[in-house]
Amino acid sequence: MKKLFLIVCIFFLGGTTMAADNNFATDIFKTNQGDLAITFIGHGTLMISFDRKTIYIDPVSQYADYGKLPKADLILITHEHSDHFDIQALAAVKTEKTVFLTTEIVARKIPGSFILKNGDEKTVQGIKIEAVPAYNIVHMRSPGTPFHPRGTGNGYVITCADKHIYVAGDTENVPEMKNLRNIDIAFLPMNIPYTMTPEMVADATRAFQPGILYPYHYGNTDAQKLIELLKSEKNIEVRIRKMM
Repeated sequence: MKKLFLIVCIFFLGGTTMAADNNFATDIFKTNQGDLAITFIGHGTLMISFDRKTIYIDPVSQYADYGKLPKADLILITHEHSDHFDIQALAAVKTEKTVFLTTEIVARKIPGSFILKNGDEKTVQGIKIEAVPAYNIVHMRSPGTPFHPRGTGNGYVITCADKHIYVAGDTENVPEMKNLRNIDIAFLPMNIPYTMTPEMVADATRAFQPGILYPYHYGNTDAQKLIELLKSEKNIEVRIRKMM
């Protein structure tokens, strides 16, 4: 049985190493087809390395010197907001062979990209990608106007061999998230008021029971509160990385 604990060290602890040059923490996971590495670049930006492929989620220039990081085989973009969609960063990591999977709004600005609407799925180079709805129910930009309207943004379930990784994008604890199953690794946003409170993250986590939970894109929200809320969930491991 897994134990719930807090990891705050971003250098080396357990399965954590440092990505070259940019000093980013990387966690390594075993799959039935070799190692899977997840690098925590910052805010909503992640890099996944698996089977000699490099996958970026929401690369943004503010958080890395992409000239010192691997080029992308696949790039996933959750939505059009500037802290998730950055043309400059995309230019730095793409090649002529890079495949883009994104939303309809973002695809208008990236010729040749593939659109995934909520509920769609696509397999690219052996990696299965499923688009999960990402939207606000409670938090509003103004009365009746959510920060993230339903149908415009995606979260993604990324399948690498026998591991399922859920990167939620900017969302609250929506019903579609709670209906997920067999998620090994989950990234849930916790940036008040734009996404979820710790209570919302805990509510969603209890519903779909990921093996490992990383809060990400959490700004000034106190991650320790999430630890306290989930301390009775003995089968869920909560890991804290520097994802402000």
